[in-house]
Amino acid sequence: MYYGEIKECDIANGEGVRVTLFVSGCTNHCEQCFQPETWDFTYGEPFTGETEKKILGLLSPSYINGLTLLGGEPFEPDNQRTLLPFIQRVRNIYPEKNIWAYSGFTYEELTQSAGHPRCEATSELLSLIDVLVDGRYMEAEKDISLRFRGSRNQRLIDLKASRGAKQLIFLPDRRR
Repeated sequence: MYYGEIKECDIANGEGVRVTLFVSGCTNHCEQCFQPETWDFTYGEPFTGETEKKILGLLSPSYINGLTLLGGEPFEPDNQRTLLPFIQRVRNIYPEKNIWAYSGFTYEELTQSAGHPRCEATSELLSLIDVLVDGRYMEAEKDISLRFRGSRNQRLIDLKASRGAKQLIFLPDRRR
């Protein structure tokens, strides 16, 4: 897996101050994507053990609320296979931190039994994520008043609460 960027102090891609990893590779190719260079699976730098150590170190301060995964597309199968052991380590070292993930795939696409992007890592990866922002960016649905997303079709799914409720629970739509 490759990554395009690591933001060390991000306040735009989830609640609180976060470390954000922009992975490379995406087959969704959303029209008006804000970083189409990340569609290339070899854009940026290789994600190595050193990269993991760097991110784990960046997560250590108490003012960092958590980690956000976006891209590109974290839920491309090859990216999931690399991210799963890394996110397991994040959970083990920092159980108090939350993990957000952005995906152009919907929750339903990620959880249906067959087809792209589902793979052997998907269920466990989803089980480690607290909030999923799902759905492709759609220019016709653009709405700059929405929290943490760019278009009305995208959803803020509280996966942690959803697991307990056994139904999808959504975070509030708009800024207050």
